[in-house]
Amino acid sequence: MKNTALTHIHEALGAKMVPFAGYNMPVQYEGVTTEHETVRNGVGVFDVSHMGEFLIEGPKALDLIQKVCSNDASVLTVGRAQYSCMPNDTGGIVDDLIIYRIKEEQYLLVVNASNIEKDWTWISSKNDMGATMRDISDDYSLLAIQGPMAMEAMQSLTSIDLAAIKYYHFEVADFAGAENVIISATGYTGSGGFEIYAKNSEIEKIWNTVFEAGKPYNIKPIGLAARDTLRLEMGFCLYGNDIDDTTSPLEAGLGWITKFTKDFNNSDFLKQQKEAGVIRKLVGFELTERGIPRHGYDITDGNDVIIGNVTSGTMSPSLSKGIGLGYVPVDYSKEGSEIYIKIRKNEVPSKVVKLPFYKK
Repeated sequence: MKNTALTHIHEALGAKMVPFAGYNMPVQYEGVTTEHETVRNGVGVFDVSHMGEFLIEGPKALDLIQKVCSNDASVLTVGRAQYSCMPNDTGGIVDDLIIYRIKEEQYLLVVNASNIEKDWTWISSKNDMGATMRDISDDYSLLAIQGPMAMEAMQSLTSIDLAAIKYYHFEVADFAGAENVIISATGYTGSGGFEIYAKNSEIEKIWNTVFEAGKPYNIKPIGLAARDTLRLEMGFCLYGNDIDDTTSPLEAGLGWITKFTKDFNNSDFLKQQKEAGVIRKLVGFELTERGIPRHGYDITDGNDVIIGNVTSGTMSPSLSKGIGLGYVPVDYSKEGSEIYIKIRKNEVPSKVVKLPFYKK
């Protein structure tokens, strides 16, 4: 098991630690609901240093990124970030990721922790143009400082105006006493805030400074369990649950990051799929009776005929009802469609709803 540079702090704070993607990670501190509400209403900090970071550099950097990623990275200017995915050769997804344009010929790719080795091998196998690649995952830490109070709580720690950083933009600047920190207006919670990339050697000092500055705002450490409920309320896909090597970006509702204005890996197949129309879709659903949907539960038509499966599910802390994502045939994918979730032996009625579940 790998540790992050902050594992000893989480343990000292009494976090419940679990193995996640090969790392020893904090799943919760005070409890999922309390931590969830802290991020929705105030400010909380996640240690997500298990995520992977690759630098792609040189005159051929963009060519490689354009080849392996579905979104059009040519629109990125320095200081902008973009959500994307890497299609595989069989119609599925290698991983989803965020691309940052750091300099004219330098890009940072942030990938999922469980896929670091797989992604590195995949991108390397497509690098026939000679782009320079560096895996810096083990050298950098990542904090997600999330919530509506994040900007106000953190402004005193940097000389730049945090309010001026637009969504999916970033600055490389001073932060909490460290230089050359990436301060990015991104995050997977839907409640605003920033993601902070810094060297492992600096992250403990940054963590302590962040919590000192956040004291008047009742800042709290947040575990991975609340990260999951927060992202699910927004309808954000989680790799390994809602998207994987067998799910197409078009089935998963990621057509908006699949740009056919350029050629990319397996783009011909996905273009044909778009023209023909997908036969199943990832939908959001709410239970209309009591129950909690879970990953792997069957979705039925109400007559015990299985029509799909739940990919993510929980009891929503913000909405106090069971919510989830799952794949169903297109005929059942329209908003308001009635579907049933098989919980133990019961078919619990549910309806397809428009995402996100949580609206501010």
